[in-house]
Amino acid sequence: MDGPRHLFTVLTPTYNRAHTLPRVYESLREQTLQDFEWVVVDDGSSDGTRELVLAWQQEARFPIHYFWQENQHKKTAFNRGVREARGELLVALDSDDSLDMNALYTMAQAWQALLPEERMRFVAITGLCARPDGRIVGDMFPEDVIDATVLDMAFKHQVKGEKFGCMRTEVLRQFPFPEDVSGFVPESLVWRAIGRAGYLTRFVNQVFRVYHDSDDSLSVEGRTAERHALGLWLLARDTVVECLPWFRHAPKEFLKAAARYTRFGLHLKRQKQEPPPGSELRGWAARSLVVAMWPFGALLYLRDRMRGTQPGGAAVA
Repeated sequence: MDGPRHLFTVLTPTYNRAHTLPRVYESLREQTLQDFEWVVVDDGSSDGTRELVLAWQQEARFPIHYFWQENQHKKTAFNRGVREARGELLVALDSDDSLDMNALYTMAQAWQALLPEERMRFVAITGLCARPDGRIVGDMFPEDVIDATVLDMAFKHQVKGEKFGCMRTEVLRQFPFPEDVSGFVPESLVWRAIGRAGYLTRFVNQVFRVYHDSDDSLSVEGRTAERHALGLWLLARDTVVECLPWFRHAPKEFLKAAARYTRFGLHLKRQKQEPPPGSELRGWAARSLVVAMWPFGALLYLRDRMRGTQPGGAAVA
């Protein structure tokens, strides 16, 4: 494979978002750094997305690459985009959001501040998200610059809320989303695996992404316990099985995950859906957590059933 042709690839998986894609395109046109390509992976849209993107190809100052595939899922579109990317760093921008006009420039500065011999240890530059009115989404980082794994940031520093940045394309190719798992797969499963492999992220208190609430965005589509039960069960299992070294930093988070393991497992049982091979619970500590929290998980499951399996986002995170 050829080496990187650009510093950045901006990757946008999309499905029937012709009404929001212009917002993405306009934010790319306004970038103060233009050393990037835009890769659009269309997951089977039928709303004129193709015509829209092809028209932009004729006028844009930056290269636009359009790929169409039969409707599968966001994770397969993401994997396709990573394979097609020719940027050293990849920015995954949803089809209903936008970049701050200095986002790529600021990411590039943060990346280039790392010594060349250090960069192989790092996978990402991660900053903040803001709403259109400027309000920060979730927590800021405890310091303006922190080098840590995503697991340390989540469990040790307990920083919550949507975050955003760029990642090394070559590392992402080594950690694709599992396409043999049907439906929704939480992004955290991939980011955590990268962190457990020892890759660091530089976290900076800079706004990179403007987050727009959208009921029909790919990232939140069908936000129900029943529909996303398998992915949410896998995330709970990952917490109680693979992340136990961080238990001492955030025991409450592990107890909640143990309850969710039962909660979403009961949804899977009701659906007669089998977890993927190799995802069984293992280790006495993980088993003990799940057993201790089983009553709470069962109550959460019953609450889902009573509410029509439509819990709030915080409950399923």
